[in-house]
Amino acid sequence: MSKKALVIGAGPAGLTAAYELLKQDKDIEVIVFEETEQFGGISKTVNYKGNRMDMGGHRFFSKIPEVNAWWDNMLPMQGHPTYDDIVLHRDMPVHEGGPDPEKEDRVMLTRHRVSRILFDDKFYDYPISLKPETFKNFGLLTTLKVGFSYLRSVFRKLPEDNLENLYINSFGRKLYSMFFEYYTENLWGRHPSEIDASWGKQRTKGLSIFGIIKDYLGRVFKVKNRKVNTSLIEEFKYPKLGPGQLWDVTADEVVKLGGKIIKNAKVTKVHKSEDGILTSLTYVDSKDGSEHVVEGDYFISSMPLRDLVGGMNDVPAEEARIAEGLPYRDYMTLGVLVPKLKLKNLTDIKTIQNIVPDCWVYVQDRKVKLGRFQIYNNWSPYMIKDLEHTVWVGLEYFVSEGDKYWNMTEEEFAKLGIDEMVKIGLIDNADEVLDYHMEKVKKAYPAYFDTYNEIDKLVAYLNTIDNLYCVGRNGQHRYNNIDHSMVTSFEAVKCIVTGDKNKDKIWSVNTEQEYHETEEVKEEAEVD
Repeated sequence: MSKKALVIGAGPAGLTAAYELLKQDKDIEVIVFEETEQFGGISKTVNYKGNRMDMGGHRFFSKIPEVNAWWDNMLPMQGHPTYDDIVLHRDMPVHEGGPDPEKEDRVMLTRHRVSRILFDDKFYDYPISLKPETFKNFGLLTTLKVGFSYLRSVFRKLPEDNLENLYINSFGRKLYSMFFEYYTENLWGRHPSEIDASWGKQRTKGLSIFGIIKDYLGRVFKVKNRKVNTSLIEEFKYPKLGPGQLWDVTADEVVKLGGKIIKNAKVTKVHKSEDGILTSLTYVDSKDGSEHVVEGDYFISSMPLRDLVGGMNDVPAEEARIAEGLPYRDYMTLGVLVPKLKLKNLTDIKTIQNIVPDCWVYVQDRKVKLGRFQIYNNWSPYMIKDLEHTVWVGLEYFVSEGDKYWNMTEEEFAKLGIDEMVKIGLIDNADEVLDYHMEKVKKAYPAYFDTYNEIDKLVAYLNTIDNLYCVGRNGQHRYNNIDHSMVTSFEAVKCIVTGDKNKDKIWSVNTEQEYHETEEVKEEAEVD
């Protein structure tokens, strides 16, 4: 008699798990439950009148060979240039025998990475570089302050028991106050001194002033096989029609392999037997409100830990308290269509309409709530309906579900966003806006404060449930990138297929600085 695996969530982790399980064990029936109409979770792509929006901005870059091979299987690398590269006579690498993005949709592109910081109406590289423009923007006095501040941090280390101290130790107090303090507080709704340092360690592995200097010298002297921090990469992969395309394709493959996907199915309960294993789940059909119970043998969950435990019976009081206290940050974005941007392209990178070449820009301006803005034209020329005459911008706001921003109407939110575009000099006035569209994403960012410092106790409890496998960003309450979320699913499937009861490898993904890094991949990451 075949067994049944129930997968909660059709984002990167959930769909990866479903696909891998179907490929590796044809005797297991797989059912995926997705709360919404779309696949990809925060990695979805929204199509609004032919203009596509990337929820959060996603660079596809990994040091993990298995992930790169997996992506290439789903979306082969381009074998011919993209529209903008053709028009602008730009050289980008192509793969022999790969699809032509001008003729086919199922293709992964190679894109040039530009992401900068907008601070005091000036652009700075992200992360901060040692280019002459940086010091010119700083001015002599600020340059001296930055230098002495960093030297002080070298000889007087603070205990890295919070995010503020970690950043000060890595960059000095002056750079921290300029480029990290306000943005971090805006992102999380908490001052960096209140946030666990582990988030910063995970997101800025090896990144510091010393790391930036080392990378700069490596570029100047063309050092071979040098390690490249993912925050410093200059090229990345990107699906032709946005990140959601990868998960749409994966969902199709899951169905072709015999898997079943139920959309508009919000999982509200998971039922545990007296002997401590899960037996079934309950989901609500969001269209008609009806409840359904589905029995299963394996449960792979990418739903938020707080919701998973909250919907589980017979959870000990202490573990229930920890789960209930896990915090999240939510996300709102406003797509704004304009004929042009006021920002001047002072780089040597050619673009259609000569717009600034950035994929996204971090906004370090205390007079606005805006945290970051994307320029979708630069992610892929196929994201925009009229690439030659319009610029499609995504204004990103980090909020909390139920706060004043979350409760705004689309018109109210649009007024806020467009007013702030004027304030920071993206456009001259609101009359320039041709159209706009609002999107919201709940629990986009698992946060590292409140009961997070007790999460190990919760994880230990969840690991006693033999047939439960927690995967992905929200499934583990860990700020993973797409590749690491996928690897948690690789490891979960290995446990199911081999019968391994030890789940340490699932939870250890992205906890080691050199996880799965190989010499072969270091060479691929090299930039001359």
